[in-house]
Amino acid sequence: MSLVIVGTVAFDTIETPFGRVEKVIGGSGTYFSWAASNFHNDIKLVSIIGSDWPKEELAAMQQRGIDTRGIEIVEDGKSFFWAGRYHEDMNGRDTLTTDLNVLDDFDPDLPADYRNAEYLMLGNLTPEIQMQVISQMNADPKLIAMDTMNFWMDVAWDSLLKAIEQVDLLMINDEEARQLSGEYSLVNAAEKILTMGPSYLIIKKGEHGALLFGKEGIFVAPALPLAQIKDPTGAGDTFAGGLMGYLASSGDISFENMKRGIIKGSALASYCVEDFSLDRLRTVTDIELQERVNTFRDIVTF
Repeated sequence: MSLVIVGTVAFDTIETPFGRVEKVIGGSGTYFSWAASNFHNDIKLVSIIGSDWPKEELAAMQQRGIDTRGIEIVEDGKSFFWAGRYHEDMNGRDTLTTDLNVLDDFDPDLPADYRNAEYLMLGNLTPEIQMQVISQMNADPKLIAMDTMNFWMDVAWDSLLKAIEQVDLLMINDEEARQLSGEYSLVNAAEKILTMGPSYLIIKKGEHGALLFGKEGIFVAPALPLAQIKDPTGAGDTFAGGLMGYLASSGDISFENMKRGIIKGSALASYCVEDFSLDRLRTVTDIELQERVNTFRDIVTF
């Protein structure tokens, strides 16, 4: 079952208490795809890059089973670039630079075979782009998942609500859930958001795990305590990509299977933060991943 991913493919410059790296590989679409490829081998990525993007990185994606025909390459263009500095506690961060570059003209046109995908992951782009992609699908996908952020709540409220109406799974953090719903209690916030259209809501709480809400109830997934976190930049996107890759590979979008997918995604994200950029995701093995899933099981069993 095909999984179409729409998101950014970008360069990052990152500074944390554990070091600094210049112009490394990043972007939500990149993390989504690399994470999903641990579970699924029919991934189609839609994005835009400049001619400055390394050809060897496209080749590495293709070797992972990621179809890159949906990535538009703008000759003489520059790829999206973000620079940020994390605080000592690694929870807060300051954005130092955001250069949209070719992303400013992103107008996704899905290849014909992408339009029949059963699973669709919409990264944190404008609500208009998210709806544009949905409108290109030939039939209703089995599952449409969407990420967004408080910026779109501030500047594109009406469009955002229209986009949310069209998705099955919304993934946001606790601050965004409170802003979207107007409720401080996350239980009340989830109840209100689920009336906006989605069947499922995942509220990400960073180092405190994630919450899954649906008509079937609530599932609480812990975060794995780690001795060292070197770079949290792609953790949320890795979590989402792992979840979607697992769901697409199993073909099961039940509440019970979504619980398992959340743990799989959390396990991957716990590896992602151990090094900068994709460095740890490139090397994680199936055995290591299963070991960490087992660790999650151990810490929640009583």
